[in-house]
Amino acid sequence: MHGTGVPIVTPFDDTGAVDHEALATLTGWVEEAGVDFLVPCGSTGEAPLLTAEERAQVVETVCGATDLPVLAGTGFEGYEPTLAATERAEAAGADAALVLTPSYYNSDDAALGAYYRDVADESPLPVYLYSVPPFTGHALSARTAESLADHENVAGIKDSSGNIAELQRLLRFTADEAFDVIVGSGSVYASALDVGTDGGILALANAVPEQCARVYRLHADGEADAARSLNTALVELNHALTSRYGIPAVKTALKLRDQPGGYPRRPLTPVDGAAADELEALLEAALDA
Repeated sequence: MHGTGVPIVTPFDDTGAVDHEALATLTGWVEEAGVDFLVPCGSTGEAPLLTAEERAQVVETVCGATDLPVLAGTGFEGYEPTLAATERAEAAGADAALVLTPSYYNSDDAALGAYYRDVADESPLPVYLYSVPPFTGHALSARTAESLADHENVAGIKDSSGNIAELQRLLRFTADEAFDVIVGSGSVYASALDVGTDGGILALANAVPEQCARVYRLHADGEADAARSLNTALVELNHALTSRYGIPAVKTALKLRDQPGGYPRRPLTPVDGAAADELEALLEAALDA
């Protein structure tokens, strides 16, 4: 996967059910905005709050609504449900699987490396490692990624640490393999492209897909200074959407853009009026950049 990916939100209606019509509409909107691939059932898609059946249906809806590549989140806490979800994602039309590092039992990197090898051995889809320490409390090491990079069915990694030094290590240690390194933080997107990453999977790209896509295009066209300047203008919005308010804020931003982001699923709750006003001002500034 290369370019700008959207970890697309999962819209829920006021009863808490997945709104597939809204999801298809939202998929078409971000595609038209110029992003390069879609990532259903990621962290921003509230994957931990979806049943296995709902995940399969969400992937099917996104695949049916786009011509772009689809990297489906299929990671569960155990091997068997992860493999089952990956098989269902392949049947739904996904192009690759994004597999979260299991975290509940605090597995070390040796165990995680063995787990990923087992998943990749059996997966019908190319596997992307997914290291997201803000949620799991564990960052998959660059050396472990290196040990997996030569597996014929391990295609790359999404690193959501936001650590440019760690991204540089990942790039250095996997340089001899066909292994994509993708950043997961919108605040450092241009900087990550500067050091050689292949793209980003950015919660921010739900709210301002055209601006995130523009960062990548500017950089690809040799306008790195312009890419960095634009990215800087997006940092405050990204901080609000991720570090401060989270997924409910992403859905509020979509509503402000007249897009059907739907409701967050419990235990998540909508942002309050003051936060919504703040998000509106940040969104306006980001779109004007």
